[in-house]
Amino acid sequence: MRRSRQSALLRSCAFGTLATFAALGATTARAEHADAAPADGIIVTGAVPDDYTVDDQSTSTRLDLSLRETPQATTVISRAQIEDFNLDTINDVLLMTPGVNVERAETTRTYYNARGFDIINFQYDGVGQPLPSGLQIGAIDTATFERVEVVRGSSGLTSLTGNPSAAVNYVRKRARRETGGHASLAYARFDRVRGDVDVNMALTEDGGVRARFVGAYEDGESHLDFYHDSRLTLYGTLSADLGPSTVATVGYGWQENDPAGVTWGGVPFLDANGDMLEYDRSITTAQPWSSWHSISRDLFGDITHDFGNGWEGKVSVFRRVRTMEAELFYLYGAQDDDGNGLYSWPGAYIDRHTQTTFDAHLTGNFTLFGRSHDLVLGANYGEAHLREDEADAPTRTNLPLTPEEAFGGAFARPDFGAYSLQAAYTTKTYGGYGTLRLSLADPVHLLLGGNVTRTEREGQSYGTPNYFTKTRVLPFAGLTVDLTGSLSAYASYATIFNPQINMRRDGSVLDPLEGKTYEAGIKGEWLAGRLNAAIAVFKTDQQNVAEATGELVENSVQNAYIQVDNSSRGVEFDVSGELLPGLQLTGGYAYVDIEDKDGIDARTFIPRHTVRLSTVYNPPVLEALRLGGSVRYQSRITNDGAVQDEYAVVDLMARYQLTRNISLGFNLDNVTNAKYWQSIQFAQGLYDAPRTWRGTLGVSF
Repeated sequence: MRRSRQSALLRSCAFGTLATFAALGATTARAEHADAAPADGIIVTGAVPDDYTVDDQSTSTRLDLSLRETPQATTVISRAQIEDFNLDTINDVLLMTPGVNVERAETTRTYYNARGFDIINFQYDGVGQPLPSGLQIGAIDTATFERVEVVRGSSGLTSLTGNPSAAVNYVRKRARRETGGHASLAYARFDRVRGDVDVNMALTEDGGVRARFVGAYEDGESHLDFYHDSRLTLYGTLSADLGPSTVATVGYGWQENDPAGVTWGGVPFLDANGDMLEYDRSITTAQPWSSWHSISRDLFGDITHDFGNGWEGKVSVFRRVRTMEAELFYLYGAQDDDGNGLYSWPGAYIDRHTQTTFDAHLTGNFTLFGRSHDLVLGANYGEAHLREDEADAPTRTNLPLTPEEAFGGAFARPDFGAYSLQAAYTTKTYGGYGTLRLSLADPVHLLLGGNVTRTEREGQSYGTPNYFTKTRVLPFAGLTVDLTGSLSAYASYATIFNPQINMRRDGSVLDPLEGKTYEAGIKGEWLAGRLNAAIAVFKTDQQNVAEATGELVENSVQNAYIQVDNSSRGVEFDVSGELLPGLQLTGGYAYVDIEDKDGIDARTFIPRHTVRLSTVYNPPVLEALRLGGSVRYQSRITNDGAVQDEYAVVDLMARYQLTRNISLGFNLDNVTNAKYWQSIQFAQGLYDAPRTWRGTLGVSF
């Protein structure tokens, strides 16, 4: 469970490198459109980006469409917003994404949902992952990403599967043709230290061969008792022009998370009488010895070739190996007035996940009946292997706990026994897809597409066979109509199919998710595309939704689920871009109503109303100063007696450019010191952080 000497050395070297780069002012560009040359004047190559405007995205269709041209609700979190508000992890990014909820019931595991359902479609550079799961173990650092694209609604057109919540696409940083860099060093409350370095290098005079290195290290305590987190991220990518029309890229990413004092579950919401409990914000069920160490190793590569006449082909491969080792402590039961009624359940696990994905597609346009149309044809393949070994049950299981053992870290580490295989299965997914965007008239475009998917799984999980073979055809249709020079109306239809890994109480795996989703809306684009806004209405019907029972899988400590049929409908509003000169804005409002098949409110732990809004301003009279604020609001939620009242969280930021190359930043989060549960999806949870601050020194050249 201890970090290896090698990883400790890597941390030491990496942090030393970061500090040195910060001191010398050496690091890399993070501009959104670095390849575009300025009209006049001289710019600092590695300047921190300041633009929230995004020209296009391709997550939903593989066509480079503007937000207005995309017949689905789309949000893009730019690098500028990530930098402004210190969105250092994907949890931070998705917390600021309209219509998305982040369920953090534990310190290390996180669930995400949108439009009433779990998000299980995650992509890297548009390539989906073959083992869909809404569960994220460990924080994903954003240092390696240029932006994050979120397409809400069913998006199985180009991914391996379809799901009605959302697709989250992590767009990696790529090597560019100029040499430059940026570095930062930050210190925050709870003795948290973070260093970032991002260096871009042209290895040939014309930039035909270029490389980029990114490193980030963060370490510190938390508002939670006993919790300490350490995270090291290293990333490198190399691109080369193989000819005037061909570009090859390879890259490698490595991230190690080494948290201690982690929770497995959280503190119980209800006492033995069913009454809601109130705790200190720092309360936790973690023990000082509990840990959840993980390492992710990513290797990727792609080749893009321009065939001319508007046709381009791309072949991509992505390989991920993730290992996890955990010693955990879980408590169960309900405490009475004397503090009794809670019991112990420690556990130790070793997991290994491997994922391999291939994708090849061809995009282009052609002329028919005097009009230009777009076409995408592609195929993909994904293979995932999961293995979990569990230590023999320690003797200190099912023991009654004193308050000091339950909440004070006084439960001694048990002697875990030998490990044995508990789960091992392989999932394979084969897919072919196509998209046709027809220009029916100057203001009318029809998008037709489909995805043929075959998924196979075999293996066993905790003594239960885990096997199925499914083939589905997932059609998609979308229509956009330009109403004026600035406004467009759209409507879309998509289907849902997604295998699950959640288990019933007897250990059998739930049937795949299936269903349909409908969406319609109006999108606007102003100021030459620098300001975008949209309003959408949607309806989704889904079968086999996983619903937690509050019980555990037999002979396991994993949550047990049942299958239910749910429907959701709602309204979303988004805005992003430059509202006024110097004023950047992004955010939105979402309303969702979720019902079961009998019309009764379902999944009430998901807020019906949410608001996400971020804005920054560069005063024309003082361009060196950058001021901003963000707000997150959610309405009241309930779940089996647990209640979280409505709340809002306000964050503030300021950055001042001291010189051409040096800046100082300050962030104040949760200004009003709001106290709230991060999730009530399960019977246990944790409070979020109180008011915190962070100061940052940035250097660019």
